Amino acid sequence: MSNSIKLAILGLGTVGTGVINLINDNLNELKRRSGRDIIITEVGTRRHRDDIDPNIMQNSDLMATAASDNVDIVVEVIGGTTLAKDVIMHAIKNGKHVVTANKALLAEHGNEIFAFAEEHNVHVAYEAAVAGGIPIIKVMREALAANKIDWLAGIINGTGNFIMTEMRDKGRPFADVLSEAQELGYAEADPTFDVEGIDAAHKLALLASIAFGIPLQFDKVYCEGITGITLQDVNYAEELGYRIKHLGFAVRRDGQGNDEASGIELRVHPTLIPQDALLANVNGVKNAVLVNSHPLGQTLYCGDGAGAGATASAVMADVMDLVRVLGSKDSSDESNSNQNNHGHHVPHLAFIPEQLSDTPILRAEQMITGYYLRVHAYDSPGVLADITRILSDAGINIDAILQKPAHKVGQVPVIILTLPVVESQMNLAIEKIEKLDTITDKVVRIRLDELA
Repeated sequence: MSNSIKLAILGLGTVGTGVINLINDNLNELKRRSGRDIIITEVGTRRHRDDIDPNIMQNSDLMATAASDNVDIVVEVIGGTTLAKDVIMHAIKNGKHVVTANKALLAEHGNEIFAFAEEHNVHVAYEAAVAGGIPIIKVMREALAANKIDWLAGIINGTGNFIMTEMRDKGRPFADVLSEAQELGYAEADPTFDVEGIDAAHKLALLASIAFGIPLQFDKVYCEGITGITLQDVNYAEELGYRIKHLGFAVRRDGQGNDEASGIELRVHPTLIPQDALLANVNGVKNAVLVNSHPLGQTLYCGDGAGAGATASAVMADVMDLVRVLGSKDSSDESNSNQNNHGHHVPHLAFIPEQLSDTPILRAEQMITGYYLRVHAYDSPGVLADITRILSDAGINIDAILQKPAHKVGQVPVIILTLPVVESQMNLAIEKIEKLDTITDKVVRIRLDELA
């Protein structure tokens, strides 16, 4: 058995450099825990770096590095869904295990990549793809393996959480906080993936597949951003005992009610949650995932969701797992060398491929949540009665009503909280409310969840 494991790191941005620094800083600890020397033999980079150890080969040909005989594990941190996919597939074809932080690639092409890895008897590890340094993938695939997961909810984008925290704590408007997030490096120059929920949807697709044993289905995640959230709504929510967070939900529905369909809800959207809820008190750029499972109950996993240190930590946790896989493979009989190695490693989506479920993903109109509604109306008799009648006729139960002072002469905002209802019923009710002559603007709706 060779005493060294050879790594190639493809991409020397923030994360790739962070991995190199972590290995250099913790070299003895890594060897003590794995029993092996972990050596970076090659790096894939478009330009030569003078600050890299001269013993490490620098190569601009990423495909060559991915297939190198001097490499056991390929760490892909270049990002994107085109070149990264080609490189990973090439590495797999050449018998290399892969570690990636690429949530977009896996959410969109993971079914194909994992099947190809199974075919070539190698593993693709991806702890760093979701929630940075929080070991949520390992927890769900291993620690909760005996539990039935009913639902999960997560703050899985640090940029969105930073924006919502600043709006609430400092009373700053969305555009102002977004600008600061870009200056601090929390948000990209084009922040669309963060503020529109696409980044969170990529991560949610991965978490849901592990939780429910379903194929990756990113294209079926309902996605709503935070660009329309106003300070007005943030303040009203606080007054009612709630906070607004940008959350991802994966929920198992068993179709127990007359209007409830069976299937899986996958949704990312702003959400009112109780002020004393665990997730309500995760602030700044932190990430957190709340998992409700049976028989364990609710458990919360919280920490840094991005950054060089957090992501490098997750990458190296995967590397360490693969080092042990390689060790067990080296010590196995040659007659078993071509057999699938699941005995030493958890399947990619926690379920063996033959056991993945075909449970349907529910459409947006089938989702069930509570609602916060902000309705602007003329201050005249009977307005509130008309609104409540429409909601009642639609089978929607009201939990609280708050009427605020007029913002414009003769016009008042009315805030309504509802109990959970099927989305299609709420759609019809809002359509009728907006047709009332006394309503002066579109109804603002934000979903509400008690996380119970």
